[in-house]
Amino acid sequence: MVNENKVGTYEFVAEPFHVDFTEKLTMGVLGNHLLNCAGFHAADRGFGIATLNENHYTWVLSRLAVEMNELPRAYEKFSIQTWVENVYRLFTDRNFAILNAEGKPIGYARSVWAMISMQTRKPADLLALHGGKITDYICTDVECPIDKPGRIKMEQPEQVGEHLAKYSDIDLNGHVNSIKYIEHILDLFPMEQFRDKTVHRFEVAYVAEGYYGDTLTFHREQKGENEYDIEVKKNNGEVVVRSKVIFK
Repeated sequence: MVNENKVGTYEFVAEPFHVDFTEKLTMGVLGNHLLNCAGFHAADRGFGIATLNENHYTWVLSRLAVEMNELPRAYEKFSIQTWVENVYRLFTDRNFAILNAEGKPIGYARSVWAMISMQTRKPADLLALHGGKITDYICTDVECPIDKPGRIKMEQPEQVGEHLAKYSDIDLNGHVNSIKYIEHILDLFPMEQFRDKTVHRFEVAYVAEGYYGDTLTFHREQKGENEYDIEVKKNNGEVVVRSKVIFK
């Protein structure tokens, strides 16, 4: 039985403008829903972004892994459950379950978050937040049966794309939105890839921040028949994002 005090459940509909040409929810929209659920869950328990901003702190997403067996189709109802699995001094693990209209799990996600100072951009001590009250919401009763995000190591990547970060890429923290990276990475693949296959697993690790005016270059290496590693660099130098995409 779900502990409602620790697990938040949020209802959605796959709107027609949130799906792609195959009538399936896009990974970018799903990512936005996941992050919104994280925000709702945190805010309802006293450690949301608005509360943190009052003290000049904010949440930043460090890693995300999403694994889907199927994606909601246009007009279908679905729900997302989220809970905190672990809290460390500098990071917290948050999990998600994506359920279809009948309440059956169709996918899961794992994420890692840090709380940073908006002034120094340095990580803050989570265990000091509200006297460590965040640990009251750790939930170990709910299963998340997918692997944690792994280490992505490039050996012989090929540059396959370039993008100038513009207005629509920038979020409320003043840097390139984490979900925009997901969309830009999936745009590296041809239309036929999504006609014949679906994204089964998507991993992303955020290494550094990108800003308005940065030139983002995308480097890809195929690791298997349906598996690709991607590295995003800014201004031909610093790595900002590493990602893995697995199709099925």
